[in-house]
Amino acid sequence: MEVNYVYQKKRTEFGRQCLFSDKGPDLIDNYPAHKEWMKSFILRDPVRKASQNAPVQAEHEINTLRAEKANSGMNHFEGGWPKDVNILDEDSTKRYRRKIEKDDAYNPTIFQLAQCMEDCILQNNAINIYQQYFDDVEPAAFVEPSSARIVNVFQDQCFAKRPITHVSWAPENGTRLVMSHCSLAYQSKGDDTSSYIWEMENPNTPFLVLKPEYPSVCLEYSPKDGNLLISGQMDGRVAIWDIRKGSEPVDHSQIEVSHRYPVFKALWIASKTGCEFFSASPDGKLVWWDMRKLGDPLEVLMVDLVDDRFQSLTNALGVTALQYESTVPTKFMVGCENGEIYSGNRKGKTALEKLNIKFDGQLGPVLALERNAAYMKNFLSIGDWTAKIFAEDCRESPLMWTTYHKTPLTDGAWSPSRFSVYFTTRADGILDIWDILQQQKQALCGIKVCDVPLKCLRCHEMGKLVAVSNTIGTTYLIELSENLTMSSKSEKILLNAMLERENKREKILEARNREIRLKLQQQQQLAEQLAEEGVESQEPVEENFETTWLIPEVKQTEEDFLKDVADEIKKRSPQQPEEDTASKAEEADDF
Repeated sequence: MEVNYVYQKKRTEFGRQCLFSDKGPDLIDNYPAHKEWMKSFILRDPVRKASQNAPVQAEHEINTLRAEKANSGMNHFEGGWPKDVNILDEDSTKRYRRKIEKDDAYNPTIFQLAQCMEDCILQNNAINIYQQYFDDVEPAAFVEPSSARIVNVFQDQCFAKRPITHVSWAPENGTRLVMSHCSLAYQSKGDDTSSYIWEMENPNTPFLVLKPEYPSVCLEYSPKDGNLLISGQMDGRVAIWDIRKGSEPVDHSQIEVSHRYPVFKALWIASKTGCEFFSASPDGKLVWWDMRKLGDPLEVLMVDLVDDRFQSLTNALGVTALQYESTVPTKFMVGCENGEIYSGNRKGKTALEKLNIKFDGQLGPVLALERNAAYMKNFLSIGDWTAKIFAEDCRESPLMWTTYHKTPLTDGAWSPSRFSVYFTTRADGILDIWDILQQQKQALCGIKVCDVPLKCLRCHEMGKLVAVSNTIGTTYLIELSENLTMSSKSEKILLNAMLERENKREKILEARNREIRLKLQQQQQLAEQLAEEGVESQEPVEENFETTWLIPEVKQTEEDFLKDVADEIKKRSPQQPEEDTASKAEEADDF
């Protein structure tokens, strides 16, 4: 079946009929030359003229208007109420609500608005295209280079620049930090004893100037109240500060019951009242205080491990570093001037019971001690030219340590947000950032902060900022990159596996060393017994078994080293007689 449809239209509606013809071109316009105008013609050479085919239209009907944007705000305070309703009267507002709810147009209006609200909720609940689809698969981390930059600088307001000995951040993610200025040099001159509290965003003017009677060696914020501080002073006393009451201390201890040397460290203790703290000094005393009665200390402990019955300051070891963790309220750690580290417990009755664990820490004074935030049994020690990581289970040697730097280290701290990262400051003005999961022989990155020695550092609670101070009274606020702040899910597992592996290795070495020591001791006792009976021993026994190499591989390495030294001496002096060469070889063996 064929379907046809006929369109009908009048001829007049088609328009004018086109009539074509065979015709040549016609000249429509002709401009003949004017002879009189030719006389006034001036020849101009060269001639520069620009032309464009399309006409220039600066404004046209199709051009759109420019969108003008403006920022404006609106304060909405109980809007939509009629003038005759008092919004402060609760009964009046309730009556008006009941009146509106009884209106016939109330329900249709609510249903109409609910539909728009539902569309918005569905849009918010839509699938996020950037969200990880599989829950059990960790997304690939963004490869970001480790970096740090200085974002603020706080300078000493005193004319004579003084070193900064301690820095403390305000609690609860605070934006304030307090710095204690004090020169510990012998007979140092200076009349200004002030220290400063700074706002993080205002480096020009201090928030508050603290004016003690003597310079403050350390200032520490209370972890529960951002208005309370404790300070250890140059004269050996401790003081309490309340910044709401002014720039002077509200109370201080008596000189008779205080320290005999400057108070290097003072830390708050986790207690029910939140008023207890303890302090340490190079005089060898640890004193526990209650801020409500500073005239009578709660407890005094002398680091005298020679005679436990009659403790005296004569044999006490000077304390240069102090560590306390609120999660283990009865434990604490002290670092001494001779490089030894003691882990203590307040529950002990005598000094030997309170300081029962000893570590051979540094070659010089221990300058910093801090436990890892995730693994409390592992702690960081800073002193001489190295930084060492210890475990409480291994007492003979550290788990990890850095190589010896060319300049001494002055301070160090763990990162509170990334548990495998720690920071160290050096005497050449460099801040080193270490990550033991990535590399252990050298720092992950280092930033040249200044040209003078750095003195101390303190990390913010969030781990994003680090405050670093130097010996001329300047503090630098350093911001870290995101990969040094945020930790991944697998990082804690990898760090735990690494620490356990190193712990097992150290325990195996300690057991091996104890077996060799016991064997040597038995040989020594047997030799002494045979000597008393007049019988010569068939086996040679080392007289000083403590200095005998405990591991054969180490002894072989030493012999190879001495042999290489002797060969190098022969190469450098081939023309000398053999007697001189032999004597130098003997000197190398003695070395």
